[in-house]
Amino acid sequence: MTTTTPTIAPPTATRTDTLLDFRDVAMRFANGTVALRDVDLTVDRGEFVTVVGPSGCGKSTLLRIASGLERASEGVAEVDTDRIGYVFQDATLLPWRTVRDNVELLAELNGASKAVRRAAAQESIDLVGLSGFESNLPKELSGGMRMRASLARSLTLDPELFLFDEPFGALDEITRERLNDELLRLFVEKRFAGLFITHSVSEAVYLSTRVIVMSGRPGRIVGEFDVPFPMPRDPEIRFTAEFAELVGEVSHALREGHN
Repeated sequence: MTTTTPTIAPPTATRTDTLLDFRDVAMRFANGTVALRDVDLTVDRGEFVTVVGPSGCGKSTLLRIASGLERASEGVAEVDTDRIGYVFQDATLLPWRTVRDNVELLAELNGASKAVRRAAAQESIDLVGLSGFESNLPKELSGGMRMRASLARSLTLDPELFLFDEPFGALDEITRERLNDELLRLFVEKRFAGLFITHSVSEAVYLSTRVIVMSGRPGRIVGEFDVPFPMPRDPEIRFTAEFAELVGEVSHALREGHN
């Protein structure tokens, strides 16, 4: 499906647009491990914020606090919406359910009628480019198609805040770049607030309106970069000097924060 979307500049959301607001957030687990310390982070409606940092620095813990799966040990963590989508590293599809049935699952658990969830599932399936695969089982799909199905499942809830825990990390480079493009298209169409975790600096810069750099454990924010490239984003921007320069700046901050 081909769509034409007007060019939009990086958002300039006001404070009233803030959907996620972390102030002095810290996280200490029961075993004594301190995962996060002194984290101040906001995500506004229409922003796509990506977090990069070394393994074990608390990136996924940020998402779990944002989703309500964990509670911060210290500080204030406010989420101003209950319409939250969460996409994990693994597609987490039920192997005995078809694509359509998997995509309907969250709406079904939320008590939506069969007609409502069927319509929402079909719209989401069309949006992620899985039309024609509604009756396939997960084992009959490629890794990229399974991630599309996972995205579609969350889209049925029409989330205002979308959380992504390194969803494309296990995919090959070509599939990963294609899904980056698809995710940006969905972001431009839906204008949700996005918080995305990745180890790839180039992916972070390409997807984001803002990139956050975290230190090693306990995770602290040691860098923040606005991404000036307009949306929708031309894939060829990855090969420009401006893109490479920003990737270099983020990578330098990441190395410095890890020392």
